[in-house]
Amino acid sequence: MAAMSLMGIRCGAQMVRQLKHWVVYAKTDITAGSKGITAFIIEKGMPGFSTAQKLDKLGMRGSDTCELVFENCFVPQENVLGEEGKGVYVMMSGLDLERLVLAGGPIGLMQACLDVVLPYVRQREQFGRPIGEFQFLQGKMADMYTSLQSSRSFVYSVARDCDNGKVDRKDCAGVILFAAERATQVALEAIQCLGGNGYINEYPTGRLLRDAKLFEIGAGTSEIRRMIIGRELFKED
Repeated sequence: MAAMSLMGIRCGAQMVRQLKHWVVYAKTDITAGSKGITAFIIEKGMPGFSTAQKLDKLGMRGSDTCELVFENCFVPQENVLGEEGKGVYVMMSGLDLERLVLAGGPIGLMQACLDVVLPYVRQREQFGRPIGEFQFLQGKMADMYTSLQSSRSFVYSVARDCDNGKVDRKDCAGVILFAAERATQVALEAIQCLGGNGYINEYPTGRLLRDAKLFEIGAGTSEIRRMIIGRELFKED
């Protein structure tokens, strides 16, 4: 295909200040639906390409997220990734593994929640004893621990299969679905274990909850993941 000129705004690109190259998907044939999307490699400093305001996110605030702005951005033919009109295939080719890799984030967040809660319940006392001795709190800790361990085992199992060349779309969607929703619940339980202190920003539990929520949205929402799993199961004999 010939060189092209891009116009428009791409919202929500991550790590903009640190990166020098982006893969951008643009509509090159407005009449062809999903077959009219092409993938391009965009380089920092290209004429017509700029970044706009940093977006004020709920969580993951350590990762800059900005808008990418294209104003007659000239993209040479050699910067086309794959074939014209095959951008969806480029995007989908790595999406299964992206979901698997991202599932490691919720595992880290669940571990971080336990790292906050366990020292707290050992040190905090009520009625002359550590609150970690109370049965209802032990139940919450048990739920948090089993959510972490089951998610970790699921992710490691699917990762092992992928390393062996057995990439299963429903499993890759399943690990991020399960781990992400467990992480949000574990973060809520961590806040509950700390009581009023869990609602104060001097403790990290609020940040952990805000960070966890992103994993239910990025790389396909929980609803999309359920749809993928259901569709793949329906197709099986």
